[in-house]
Amino acid sequence: MSLNRRNTPFVVCALALSTGLAIVGAWAQSNPPQSPAAPKLAEEQFKNIKVLKGVPADQIFPSMQFITASLGVECQYCHVREGQKLVFEKDDKKTKVTARKMMEMMFAINKDNFEGHRDVTCYSCHRGAADPVGTPLVATEDAKPEPEPAKAPADAKPVLPPADQLLDKYLAAVGGQAALQKVTSRVEKGKLDAGGHQLPIEVYAKAPDKRISIMHMPNGESITAFDGKQGWLSNAGHPHPMSAAENAAARIDSDFYFASDVKTLYQKFTVVPGEKIDGHDTYLVFGRNEGQPPLRLYFDQQTGLLLRLVRYAETALGRMPTQIDYADYHDADGVKIPYRWTLARPGNRFTIQIDQVQQNVPVDDAKFAPPPPPPPDQKPAGH
Repeated sequence: MSLNRRNTPFVVCALALSTGLAIVGAWAQSNPPQSPAAPKLAEEQFKNIKVLKGVPADQIFPSMQFITASLGVECQYCHVREGQKLVFEKDDKKTKVTARKMMEMMFAINKDNFEGHRDVTCYSCHRGAADPVGTPLVATEDAKPEPEPAKAPADAKPVLPPADQLLDKYLAAVGGQAALQKVTSRVEKGKLDAGGHQLPIEVYAKAPDKRISIMHMPNGESITAFDGKQGWLSNAGHPHPMSAAENAAARIDSDFYFASDVKTLYQKFTVVPGEKIDGHDTYLVFGRNEGQPPLRLYFDQQTGLLLRLVRYAETALGRMPTQIDYADYHDADGVKIPYRWTLARPGNRFTIQIDQVQQNVPVDDAKFAPPPPPPPDQKPAGH
């Protein structure tokens, strides 16, 4: 499932700022969320679930997004549209029936060949195309001789610093533990650029773990927030809580002292050579917890600053990546913070440029709390 391209600015912002898994329109068609202690299963909340039975209900729309990202299609590729509404439960389209067969095939391949691990996904074959390519491509130009690689000793291995050293260097690069602790709140104002559309945005953060982003749109505010325990999203005054996967990602975004806390967030860290980012050589640090997707942290080899973070959200069909690139670091009251960050996901990308920063200003905890839900008979605009 994906959203209409005419709504790209809102889609990009709402998805990316919240880790990109919530769809307001889809939410309006589903039942109200259940307590985390007793989450609904897909077949309990949605009609005509045949393959993804037993999957938590809040993973259904992220899983559909994984399909659209893997095949490069829109919602109506599989689902019937009646006027402005998608009727998800109908099976009129052959592509939907085929999709079910493909999911069953994928599950069987992983069960029979990879001990049940999700090594094969929709993207393994489709690679962004609705029809997988099964025939190798012909050569379009003459092959060029490759230069002889420089010979290195047979036992030569890159000398990499330990993860603890890189994480300590990162903490020192942003100002150190003492400087971080002196700042307890931050208010940032700037512009969000998505596909050439610019919109004003405000980001409020408060130690230790509260954060809210408010994007000002022509039809109202698009909000992504984390109150220290639960994340929520709102479009034009219609709030709803984040899913479990969204909440985990929002918790990372909202960690006010992430540079000092990161060591405690993961049980194991490993270091490998990283790729160049904007001309900067990097070290890549993997953070891992048992049974959870890894976190990738790319640190500038020279400055130690964090240049890129990549995290993954689990869906029933595969992992959806979110990449955040940090740049334009400036000193603010003894702490270095990025004034620009670019967030990218499959098919979506936007950049936030900060123009104004205030720190240690009063921010009421109530600012991070969701507003009361609208009356039951009210629906989000357009639905």
